[in-house]
Amino acid sequence: MLSQKTKETLLGPLNANNPVVVQILGICSALAVTVQLKPALVMGIAVTIIVAMANVIVSLIRNTIPMRVRIIVQLVVVAALVTLVSEVLKAFAYDVAMQLSVYLGLIITNCILMGRLEAFAMTNKPWDSFLDGLGNGLGYAIILVIVAFVRELFGAGQLLGFQIIPKSWYEAGYENCGMMLMPAMALILVGCVIWAHRAYNNKEAK
Repeated sequence: MLSQKTKETLLGPLNANNPVVVQILGICSALAVTVQLKPALVMGIAVTIIVAMANVIVSLIRNTIPMRVRIIVQLVVVAALVTLVSEVLKAFAYDVAMQLSVYLGLIITNCILMGRLEAFAMTNKPWDSFLDGLGNGLGYAIILVIVAFVRELFGAGQLLGFQIIPKSWYEAGYENCGMMLMPAMALILVGCVIWAHRAYNNKEAK
């Protein structure tokens, strides 16, 4: 079921063709929802589900979509999926839905999502499109989790609401880094991840 080509479709976006650190897409939400690990995880899962399902739906109907209205059709498909995911989150994880706020709705215009629909789903079969959406969603989620992990750990001393840095450290004079909770620090961390990713891959290529 997974040929070499389909493996590359699924696994490529996790590293060599990562949508955030290689294609530099989805940066805005990566900066906005990574103050804490929990909303970053939820956003990553939501985007993964929406990209994968939108890819499948668009791939299934691609031959019936007039080219002049294809972008509108893609937006309608994505908007329907985003609304569905938003309502599910409000029903089962209301606090997280409120934390994500407007950024959940802005998934509709996420560059990664629209890019995959236009560049892949419109010209490939449903199974390949599903794997492409899954891979790109997970690639995006990985970067969100890395950035959120560092920001919450060093900015609040916690992860997912659990105290990680011992109280004894604070008693000895340790202080949380308030800069980690600022939007500018998210941009710096994403830049560091991009640098580390490219340095590693250049070394491997040599």
